[in-house]
Amino acid sequence: MDRARWKRREFLRTAGVASVAAFPWTSAFAEPPPETTRIRIGKVPTVCLSPQYLAGELLRSEGFTDIEYVTDKEIGVGGVPASRALGEGRIDIFTNFAGPLAVAIDSGFPIVLLGGVHVGCFELVATHSVRRITDLKGKTVAVLGPGSAPHIFLASIATSVGLDPSRDIHWSFSPVAESKQALAEERIDAMLAFPPDAQELRARGVGHVLLNSAKDRPWSQYFCCLISANREFVQRHPVAAKRALRAILKASEICAADPDRAVKAYLGLGLATNEQYVGQAMRELPYGKWREYNPEDTVRFYALRLREAGMVKSSPQNLIAQGTDWRFLDQLKKEMKA
Repeated sequence: MDRARWKRREFLRTAGVASVAAFPWTSAFAEPPPETTRIRIGKVPTVCLSPQYLAGELLRSEGFTDIEYVTDKEIGVGGVPASRALGEGRIDIFTNFAGPLAVAIDSGFPIVLLGGVHVGCFELVATHSVRRITDLKGKTVAVLGPGSAPHIFLASIATSVGLDPSRDIHWSFSPVAESKQALAEERIDAMLAFPPDAQELRARGVGHVLLNSAKDRPWSQYFCCLISANREFVQRHPVAAKRALRAILKASEICAADPDRAVKAYLGLGLATNEQYVGQAMRELPYGKWREYNPEDTVRFYALRLREAGMVKSSPQNLIAQGTDWRFLDQLKKEMKA
């Protein structure tokens, strides 16, 4: 690691959020103020979305004064339901898994993808009767709900090994707590776990990890979560959209450099109570790599998998043309140099 990069990383470890917000990574102060000072962000209880929760103080430094974290029955599930809420304008910006975003764009939801946040977060945890992905044929697998991120994640995984997710897997749509207990009692065969649930299952010795998207190819070669926004919000408030994107990307770097600060922000929103599992997840997740991967490649990869699964009809090229806008990301890559 070169000396300049080391100094910057050490600064992030020791500085407060307000100081980090003022660090001269960008030309923010040369920009006009945001067209709106209000921003609404989706709130979902998974650690991997921590950059958008840690971004609160950074958003204030970007000129936002009314920052609201919004949840309801649909938003709390994440996945396609949360993207529907985003398209309907109930929230303005939200970090979501790439697969449901591809499905949402294909469904015509007026959303736009702005950039990638992190790579890998989920773990497929199975009983010892399941030794490989193909063993899931005829088995019962728990996910949060239809169209949720775990549901679409696992559908793309099943398709990649020749399974038909609509016919070969028995889906159990249950709350996470119920699914964890059912897996421990082997009433189900597997569940797709997001952090910190994956960390809890490992600590309790429940099942074994069949797939870890942060480590296992090809999943580890693509973004897990992308920053999405309401299309009208971006069109009407381009400066605000860029400033919000910058705040979340900065926060992802803080998550990598100072995970304890990110843990505090996550717990502060009442999204979890077990600091041990949240802290472990925060240290395991590969944050701060938003420059290193291509979000367009991510959309293309998942669109192809989900098209094979019958969950997406459009070609990857059409989805990219219809639902992405990388101009702010390209500008920030130049301004926020490593």
